[in-house]
Amino acid sequence: MADTENAPPAAHVEPVWDQNRTRGDEPPAAGTSRGPSGISGGDRMMFAAIAAVSLAIGIVNAFSGAQDAAWRGDSYDIGRRLFWEMSSIAVILLLLPIPVLAVRRMRRMSGLAARVGIGTIALLGFSALHIAGMVWVRKLALWLAGGAYDFRFSLATVLYEFRKDAVAVVLIAGTIWLLESRRELKTAAAAPAAPGPPSPDMIWLRDGTSRIRVLPRDILWVASAGNYIEYSLADGTRHLIRGTLAAAESELARFSIVRVHRTRLANLDRVSGVDRRASGDFELAFDNGQTLGGSRRYRPAVAALGSRTAPAGIASADATSVNKHS
Repeated sequence: MADTENAPPAAHVEPVWDQNRTRGDEPPAAGTSRGPSGISGGDRMMFAAIAAVSLAIGIVNAFSGAQDAAWRGDSYDIGRRLFWEMSSIAVILLLLPIPVLAVRRMRRMSGLAARVGIGTIALLGFSALHIAGMVWVRKLALWLAGGAYDFRFSLATVLYEFRKDAVAVVLIAGTIWLLESRRELKTAAAAPAAPGPPSPDMIWLRDGTSRIRVLPRDILWVASAGNYIEYSLADGTRHLIRGTLAAAESELARFSIVRVHRTRLANLDRVSGVDRRASGDFELAFDNGQTLGGSRRYRPAVAALGSRTAPAGIASADATSVNKHS
């Protein structure tokens, strides 16, 4: 009897076992979209929040200092104190990228020594630039106004300013750290779940750029055809692909598709009957009426068919029919 009946011409395709498709460029994660300047919307919000808090603190300090001076009998002079505070805050805001970059670098490192080193370098650099920038702004502004500014440079004055800078940097860096942690949590929550492993319940056959998904239960048999292998499906279609039967056997074994002949694999879950012959060879009858011959060398592969329970939707083998020729 012929191995198959009324099957249409085979299509030449190549097998592709389930795998993730190559994806193009993905959009940036939520909260990280960047404009032409490379600064994200989240960064702008962070800078704005720090600027607002800094300005509020500066204004409060100016009014408090003016009130303290008035209580000591000095001039209230709120304008001068606001100028001192605002000139310092303006330079601090210009230097914000230093703690931002330092915090982001520190978050990527796990070693304590490396984090402390980066933090120390950032603090020293920030303080030096802040003091120099603040003095330059004050000197320039007062020169334009017809006055003069004397920083009274000394070790004590530098240490005085450095102490204030250290507190400011720690507060700013701590704020940035918390905001970065919050941003990462929001990004992780908004990101789509990572694709899971390929489903083991399907395979893909590929013909150039086209793919055909095949459910393993729809495969009746696979046969060798020179440099190709042929898939025969339950609906009567066939797919001719380049490959070896040995490779197909290793991939399909988990679906109960096993070798029953030197050149053929059969889906035992679709077998409805076995005709055993005196020579030891046998013939498998599938539940759609097609048949496939097997050789005695692979008879052990079908020896237990009489005790197998057919899956839902597939006719169970009748024990008498299976063993009538044994």
